[in-house]
Amino acid sequence: MTKQNFDPPSSPTSCRFMALPPSHCCTIVESIREGVLTFDLEKTVTYANPAAEAIIGYGADDMIGRKCHEVLQSELCRRRCPVDDLLAGGASPGERQTRIIGESSTVKTVAINCELLYDEQGRATGLVETIRDLTDLEKLRKQVTRDYTIEDIIGRSPAMRKILSFLPDIAESDSAVLIEGDTGTGKEMVAKAIHRLSRRKDGPFVAVNCAALPETLLESELFGHKRGAFTGAVKDRQGRFEMADGGTLFLDEICATSMSFQADLLRVLEDGQFTPLGASGPRHSDFRLITAANEDLQELMGQGQFRTDLYYRVGVARIQLPPLARRKEDIPLLVDHFIQKFNLIKGRAVQGATAQALAALFDYPFPGNIRELENIIEFAFIACKNGWIELEHLPEEVRERRDSDSKDWGGALLPHEAEEALKIKSVLENCRGNRTMAARSLSMGRSTLWRKIKKYGL
Repeated sequence: MTKQNFDPPSSPTSCRFMALPPSHCCTIVESIREGVLTFDLEKTVTYANPAAEAIIGYGADDMIGRKCHEVLQSELCRRRCPVDDLLAGGASPGERQTRIIGESSTVKTVAINCELLYDEQGRATGLVETIRDLTDLEKLRKQVTRDYTIEDIIGRSPAMRKILSFLPDIAESDSAVLIEGDTGTGKEMVAKAIHRLSRRKDGPFVAVNCAALPETLLESELFGHKRGAFTGAVKDRQGRFEMADGGTLFLDEICATSMSFQADLLRVLEDGQFTPLGASGPRHSDFRLITAANEDLQELMGQGQFRTDLYYRVGVARIQLPPLARRKEDIPLLVDHFIQKFNLIKGRAVQGATAQALAALFDYPFPGNIRELENIIEFAFIACKNGWIELEHLPEEVRERRDSDSKDWGGALLPHEAEEALKIKSVLENCRGNRTMAARSLSMGRSTLWRKIKKYGL
């Protein structure tokens, strides 16, 4: 490869470093925690600092003289190499998160950034790549926020069992998915589970809340922009379409977008091409689209607020998530899940919720759905340091919703009995009091069901 001419950066920072003695520069690079690799223009490793040795797992002598992709074995090498992008355009592609395979096939999550190196005449002579090890941070993030799989979706209600039964088939298909449901029903969790089940699971999951940004910023966020494309665009910015290449793009609250934006999105979906703001030509991105809406898109179509052609493009597979009020038998499971989560975050040892507290939660309508239940349990942790969450630990609006049945039996049952009572009560409500149907749904005999109804005062 012949040496290329680029415009070298000129900044006060570069001038300050020119004043440093070479020995000082060497000491700095050798002592920093970030890995540093340098390459020639053929992408052959010419230097590796001690941090790079520790992160990648190979000694400098083993890396020097080898090609970049042989050393890192990154998923970016197979899709879109940032070094190639840099050599092609002369502008830094910015920091990218990826996974690399080191010694003994150890997989690590890292953040990589590349810059060109210049000689005194301003000619590009090589490249420098910095590597930040994000493995421990990624493990901690997964402990708290989780990369959801189908096993993480909590629910044994008939509505949730039906969804869980065909979720693997949807994930395998690679078709566009539309998830509909009220705010707080767990649409993003389901989207992440689909991603983790799909063939794209090793690619990025990129989420955008369409309602959180005005239309002009949303367009820039998705398409990206070039430096100088508009006032305030001081540098190139990679868009979410490009970030999602090889993975999944999740557009939440797509119902909040304008007809103009919907037309732009439709064009991208038709051929996978998009043009960043201020760019001279299109780029291609291969991503799977999952969208979510907390409003009825068919109703919006009838009102002329959502494009019919886009609806059928994004809704090849459709999932309707029920509100928590229609799956109350899942409340005890969700309560236990959130207690475990906040025990981990806050370093507590809360064992569970009492029967009386569960009864009060069962009678609450949950306009905010699962997200509101999580908020309620977090509120309970303020007063409940350890032991059991009592009725008194719940917010006032929840305590006030208790009905007479809850007051009669709630405090007299053990937690597992309360869970069974709540489940039976929910099934009876769904079956409109038909005990034969309820017994069949609960997989128990009519006489057993009748006995439990009497025991729990239902």
